Amino acid sequence: MTEIGIGICGGGYMGKAHAVAMASVGAVFNTALRPRLEMVCASSPESAQRYQKAYGFARSTADWRALVSDPKVEAVVIASPQETHRDIAEAAFALGKPVLCEKPLGASMADGAAMVAAAEATDVANMVGFNYVRTPATQFARDLIARGEIGDVTWFRGEHTEDFYADPKTPASWRTQGMANGTMGDLAPHMVNCALALMGPISQVLGEVETVHAERPGGRVTNDDHAQVMCRFERGAMGHMYFSRVATGRKMGYVYEVSGTKGAIRFDQEDQNSLWLYRMEGPEATRGFVKILTGPAHPDYEPFCQGPGHGTGYQDQIIIEARDFLRAIETGRPVFPTFRDGHEVNRVIAAALASNDAKTWTNINSF
Repeated sequence: MTEIGIGICGGGYMGKAHAVAMASVGAVFNTALRPRLEMVCASSPESAQRYQKAYGFARSTADWRALVSDPKVEAVVIASPQETHRDIAEAAFALGKPVLCEKPLGASMADGAAMVAAAEATDVANMVGFNYVRTPATQFARDLIARGEIGDVTWFRGEHTEDFYADPKTPASWRTQGMANGTMGDLAPHMVNCALALMGPISQVLGEVETVHAERPGGRVTNDDHAQVMCRFERGAMGHMYFSRVATGRKMGYVYEVSGTKGAIRFDQEDQNSLWLYRMEGPEATRGFVKILTGPAHPDYEPFCQGPGHGTGYQDQIIIEARDFLRAIETGRPVFPTFRDGHEVNRVIAAALASNDAKTWTNINSF
C-alpha cells in the first residue's frame, strides 16, 4: 500500500462528500493507493480551517494555487464553482498531477475543450464526477445492455427531475442566475451522461427549454426551470430526456427506461437499490417486469454490505468514484467518465440549447 496526498478545492456539499470518500475508500475497497487528506481549500482562511478540522485534513488554505503547487498534494479534487475548474485543472496538469473534477466540466464549451486538451497533453488520470452511473443497479443495467441481454436497443427515456423550485414563492438565489446554474447546467448533465453510458454517442437533438417562474421573491430568474430533449443515438435508437427543478413531488428523479428487442429495463434513483427487468421469454401469461434487489452479486455492492437488499446510498457512489480515480492513477488506464467523456456531455447540452433557439434538429458534431 502506498499513501497519496489528496488536495480538495472546495469544502462545501461536494467537498465534504469527496473528503469522506477519500477517508473511507481504502478500508472499503482495500485499494493499493491509500489517500491521505493533505489539504483543503475554501474561499476564506476561516472556512478553510473549519473544513480542515471537520474533515480531518492536515492543512488548509484560501489559495487554490498553494494547494495545487504543494509537493505533498499528489492528486487534486475540484469541488469548487464551475468558473474555477479550468484554471485549477490546467495548473494541476502542468505539474503532472491527476485531477477529479466535479460536473459539469468548466463554465463554458471553451473551458471544457481546454481542459480536455490539457488532460490529454499530460496523459495523467482525469475523471469527471458523474457519480450516479456508479450505483450497483445502474452498473448492472449497463452490463445487461452491453451483453445484449435485452436484445437490440430501440428506445431510451431518461429524466432528472427534482422539486426544489416547484413553489413559485421560493426566493431567488444564485441558482436562479446564469445558465450554468439553471436546469440545463445543473441537472441535465447527469442524465445526459447516463444516456451516453448506457446507449453510446448521441448524433442529433431537438431541444425545448423553458423558464416556468420568471419572477421570484427577491428578483428575476435568468435561467431555465425545465427542458425536454428528443434525441437520436448513433446506434440508431430513438430517445427522449426531460430535466426539471419544478417537478412537484420529485426529490431525486434520476430515472431511465430502455427498450430492446428481447427485453426492457427500468430504474428510479429514489429506489436506487432496485432494478426492474423484463425478459421476452416464457408463456405470455407469466411475463412481466421483475424487481431485482441489488446484492453481493452486483457490481461494487459486496465491499459495503454482504446482505442482499440491505442497500447502498449516495455517499457510497462517491466512494466507488474515489476507488475508480485511484485505480486510474495506479494503472495509468483511463476510467469512465474521463474529461473527454465529460466534454461530450457539454456538447450535447450546447446542441440542445442551440436547437431550442433555432427550433430545429441540431447535429452534435456542430459543437
